[in-house]
Amino acid sequence: MRTKRPTRPELWWLVVLVAIGGGGALAMRADDKDGPGAYSVFGTNDLGMHCMNSDYSEIMILPPFNSIRAQVIRRGSEPEIMTADVTVEYSLPSNTHSSDKSNFWKYPQALLGGAIPPDVGVAGKGLAGTMSFIPARDDWEATDVPVIPIDDDGRENAYPLALIKVRRNGAVVAQTRAVVPVSTEMSCNLCHISTEPGVSVAGDILKDHDTLHGTNLYANRPVACANCPSDNALGAPGQPGVSSLSAAIHSAHAARVETLSLPNKCYACHPGVRTNCQRDVHAANNVTCTTCHGGMAAVGNPARRPWLDEPRCSTCHARLGFEFEQQGKLFKESVGHSGVQCVTCHSSPHAITPAVTAIDNVQSVLLQGHTGPINDCSVCHTNAPNPATFFHSVEH
Repeated sequence: MRTKRPTRPELWWLVVLVAIGGGGALAMRADDKDGPGAYSVFGTNDLGMHCMNSDYSEIMILPPFNSIRAQVIRRGSEPEIMTADVTVEYSLPSNTHSSDKSNFWKYPQALLGGAIPPDVGVAGKGLAGTMSFIPARDDWEATDVPVIPIDDDGRENAYPLALIKVRRNGAVVAQTRAVVPVSTEMSCNLCHISTEPGVSVAGDILKDHDTLHGTNLYANRPVACANCPSDNALGAPGQPGVSSLSAAIHSAHAARVETLSLPNKCYACHPGVRTNCQRDVHAANNVTCTTCHGGMAAVGNPARRPWLDEPRCSTCHARLGFEFEQQGKLFKESVGHSGVQCVTCHSSPHAITPAVTAIDNVQSVLLQGHTGPINDCSVCHTNAPNPATFFHSVEH
C-alpha cells in the first residue's frame, strides 16, 4: 500500500483515527487494470450542510433528510468513470441508529400523512445500504439518509463520516470516507420567545403565523411548514397563490435579523455559530454567505427559485482555457475534465477544500496525502499525464 504522510502534521492523527475506525480509506494503487488499487471512489454531500428540527412535536421545517453521492473511477492511462459493473455501498459507522435520538418517528402520520419505520427516511432509505446509479450525473447516490447529529455514544456531531465501499464481483475494490453534515442549530429562539406560560419557541412561531395570516396552526399541531408554501428542498409544490417557503421566511425576517448583533446574520437561522454551514476555502479567505448569495432581501425575492437559482463560480473565477459550471447547471451538478464532477475534485458546496474544519479534509488527505482539491494525478491515472495538457473543461 502506497501512502503519503500529510503535509499538515495536525491532520496525521485524523488519518490514523479514520483508518483504525473504518478499516482504512486508502486503497492500494497498482497498474493492474482490475487488481488492488485499480479503482478510486470519491464521496460528497449535495449541499455541504443539511438542517433538521431538534423537535417535531409542534412544527417541522425539515425532516431528517440527507444525501450521499459518490463517483467511481477505474484507474488507468485513460481513467474510466464507472457507470456499471460495480456496487456502491454506504454506512455511517458512528451513527447506526436515529429513531432513539429524535422524536421525528413519533409524528410522521400527522406531519406527512403516513407511517415511517424507525431509522428509515421519508423516501425509504436507511442509515446503511446500496447507492443508486444516476445516469444524468454519472454518479451514485443515496438520497433521504436519516442521519441525526448525535453519534451512537451520545456526543453531538454535525459532521459524521460515511464509509463508502465499492464492490466488483463481490470484492471491495475501493473505499473512502466523506462527511455527511447535519445540524439542528436553527436559532429561532433569538426572536421567538413567548411571554405566555407554556408556549414554546415553535408554539410562538405558529401563534404569530395565526395572528398575521388568520390561520389556526397552533390548535392543529404538529404542522409541516411545506404543506402550504412550496419548498424545492423537499419537492413540495405548495398551494396556488402562496409564496415559496424560502421567499416567505427571508422576506419577512430580513429587517428583523439586521437588528441582531451577529457577525454572520445568516446564522440567526441557518447552522450556525457552532456548526458552521460555510466552512470551506472561501470562509478561510473571508468570503461570506452574502458575498455569494446576497442579503436576505435578495434571497427572499419572490422571483427567485430557491435551491435552483444559486451563485455561480464563474461570477468570480475566470481563467483562460478553463470552464466552470455548464450553462443551466449548479456547481454540484457540473462536470469538467472529461466528465469528472466538479465536486469529485473540489468537494461539497460550503465545504470546498481546503476547508477550515479538519474533518472535511479527511478524504483529500486519504486519497493524496494533503488537503485541497484532488490534484495528484496518480489518484486516477496510472501513468502521469503531461500537466501542460490539463484543462478545466468537460472536453479534456
